[in-house]
Amino acid sequence: MRDGYIRMFISWLRLIIKRTAFRSYRRLLSILLRVIRHCQSVVNGKEGNFRERPSLALSSQPVANQPEPTPSVSLAVPLRVSQPGTNVQMSISEPYEGTNINVSAYDTQSPRNPTAPSTPISMPEPSIPVVVAMPPSPTAPGQTLNIFLTPIVPEPQVRRYERRVPVNSEYKPFEVKKGPLDCLEELAPVAGWEPFTHPEGALFFYHPHKRAFTDANVRDSETTVKIDKAVEKAYEEARNANILLDPFVELGLELMVEDGEEMWGYYFVDHKRRVIFWFEDYKFFELMNNVRGVKRKSHVKYALDSQYWRHIELFPNKRVLPEDIVVTLKEIVMHAHAENITSETCLAPFAPNEVASMLELVNHLKDSTNKEREHSVWIAARFMRLFCNAKFVNFCGQPGARLDVDQSLYGEHDTRSKKIILRIMNVILFGSPDAQGKKIHRIWVDETIVQPRWKDFINRLTTEWNGYTIFSTVMLAVDISFLAVPAVATQTPAIVLAYLSSLCALGSLMVSLILAGQVNDNRRGSAADVASFMVGMSESILGLESLALMLSLPFALLIWGMAFFAGALSTLVFRTSGVVVLSITSPIWFAVFVLATWPILAANDIHISHLRIWIIKQVLPQATGPIISHV
Repeated sequence: MRDGYIRMFISWLRLIIKRTAFRSYRRLLSILLRVIRHCQSVVNGKEGNFRERPSLALSSQPVANQPEPTPSVSLAVPLRVSQPGTNVQMSISEPYEGTNINVSAYDTQSPRNPTAPSTPISMPEPSIPVVVAMPPSPTAPGQTLNIFLTPIVPEPQVRRYERRVPVNSEYKPFEVKKGPLDCLEELAPVAGWEPFTHPEGALFFYHPHKRAFTDANVRDSETTVKIDKAVEKAYEEARNANILLDPFVELGLELMVEDGEEMWGYYFVDHKRRVIFWFEDYKFFELMNNVRGVKRKSHVKYALDSQYWRHIELFPNKRVLPEDIVVTLKEIVMHAHAENITSETCLAPFAPNEVASMLELVNHLKDSTNKEREHSVWIAARFMRLFCNAKFVNFCGQPGARLDVDQSLYGEHDTRSKKIILRIMNVILFGSPDAQGKKIHRIWVDETIVQPRWKDFINRLTTEWNGYTIFSTVMLAVDISFLAVPAVATQTPAIVLAYLSSLCALGSLMVSLILAGQVNDNRRGSAADVASFMVGMSESILGLESLALMLSLPFALLIWGMAFFAGALSTLVFRTSGVVVLSITSPIWFAVFVLATWPILAANDIHISHLRIWIIKQVLPQATGPIISHV
């Protein structure tokens, strides 16, 4: 084996000696250096281990037994190179048009099998720069296209889930041709755009040379011309803005129509920093996600991180899942799980059982690292986006970071209402609005919904309302039975109070059923739906207190029904009974009344001790003065 290598080396030396007279000394050294490197790589079985220039990190995995450090695995779609075994040069994407770049080609199979030997390929001469320019997109004669680019963010301006492309409703059987089904024609690239199917089922397109992604239907010829022009303009504007684009930078495009005007939303994706960026200054509310007070770059970095992971989530195909991402994600989920176990004010945007399921799922991702697994990439990207967004909302790394889910970043909120009418309603409804208001403010902190607490809150309310319906039904039956007693027929006050009790019980039953039905329909949706509902309630006349009043109605009406029935029963007892019966029932009646009103007074911060101090101040004002001792 080595004899063949030695003979090949001697034949190359003869060729070099023959050309010595025709080449310069510098040229000779260059050729000798290439021969020595090539022979060394062949002898060691590492011919594919040619070095590339630092600015073009083509390899996505380290090579075995390689002494020098190699770039880490990236989520960027690998650069396309030609098949090994042919004399080729790598195609350069559109942003590098007009620049001189020396490019080294290597084996495309190295990410999957880094130790496999590769076939020798011809390399361009080092002294000759390689310039590759993409041909301009075809345009009809006399046709001019005005392409308008506007900066966007993947979430929520890439409206993949809001598109409603109609499908032909005609029922007609599809004729399958004889032989094995061949779909290659439909899956073939269209004008350089390759179709891909998202794990969720959506169709999107990717241009490997221009490194651009879009949901637009490039199978339409007119759309193809427009999007090619949009890609060219985006890269041109980036060059004009003196932005150095890494070879792995990707471009996202979204076809948008606003007020009848067609424009292309765009954003660039930097996989080294894991952020998105634009060729112009960006100042839109879509990036802020309704977060107020953002003033630092280190803070908005988390918002850009979240948008980066949204891009990966939208376009996960042909990507390699790095191992370090899985390790980082596992650490984040483990921390959230531990915090859920040990703290009642956990900042994790998931319930404990959800975090436990996520941790089990992340443990399975390690089997898909350093491989092209779009489903695993999508899972990791979805989780990373949610956690990055939570860090942005909670001002992670900032002086005023939120450390507890109850903590307000913009000042403490007093849950007790200052309006007189609401304080009166709170007394009339037995303190229930205040209790509900405190719970609401614990799930709606700084106009941000706390999803786990909202779910627990709704589940608790549903359970309570189910109990109220039972009590109201029983109370209604008791009132009807009470009215059927012969002795009540002659007592008009008792009859009126029984009627009021029946109406309150019926009202509690109806409100409980209505609220339970509304919750089951549209109050268990996503956090965005819940937040929209809370914002709508906060913009009403009474603000969020109106929601507290609404939720307290089943309980308050039921209590009033019992109170009116107690009044009717007391009227019957005191108007139809003798002295003996009254002497026995009166103390018991008074004790029950005091014990029943005690929780209501305590809920409104009215205590007997406070009443005693008030009486002392009114009767003996000098007793509350300072005590002066005389020596």
